[in-house]
Amino acid sequence: MFEAVGEQWWPTYFRTLEECLATGGRIGLQSILMAHDRLEATKSSWTWIHKYIFPGGLIPSEQAIRQTIRSHTSLEIVDHLRFGESYASTLRMWRQQFSNAVGDVERLGFDETFRRMWSFFLAYSQAGFASGYLDVAQFVMARKNP
Repeated sequence: MFEAVGEQWWPTYFRTLEECLATGGRIGLQSILMAHDRLEATKSSWTWIHKYIFPGGLIPSEQAIRQTIRSHTSLEIVDHLRFGESYASTLRMWRQQFSNAVGDVERLGFDETFRRMWSFFLAYSQAGFASGYLDVAQFVMARKNP
């Protein structure tokens, strides 16, 4: 969940990945994304998602990921796949399954406030992907030859 890492830790995160690779090695990374202008406009905001879901996190843009790896590592993105539209369907299914399992969730000790918040988060995320405000991508990164 790269989006939970936090912007201040991105360089360290990618350097650590790079250090674990042999020359020519590859990494698969999946991340939720938003447009770069939206990232810049919202990264100083504090929302309920920061408070309850991803404390310290930030949804990156592809541009921000590319800039970070270019500035701090020898990694390069060699392939990627975006699939935000289908992720909206995934979130719809997760929300339905969560709703159908309310008894199990209660038995695990999660109260109605938690269940409503989690259901709202799933619906909110589904809307973000369905509208195109959010996207999700898988990146293949390779360590460049010296």
